[in-house]
Amino acid sequence: MAISKELLDILVCPACKEPVHLTPGGDGLKCEACKRVYPIRDDIPVMLVDEAKIED
Repeated sequence: MAISKELLDILVCPACKEPVHLTPGGDGLKCEACKRVYPIRDDIPVMLVDEAKIED
């Protein structure tokens, strides 16, 4: 079960409050503003700043 479009429409980055988008591999949610990638575990997004990785 993938993350629903309705959920993606309301999720924002907890650090900067910008929208997040599904990564190409579908294993995370990326904020384009601050470059944080939040993991998705068992189809549940882990929206904790401490769990995010910063990518270029």
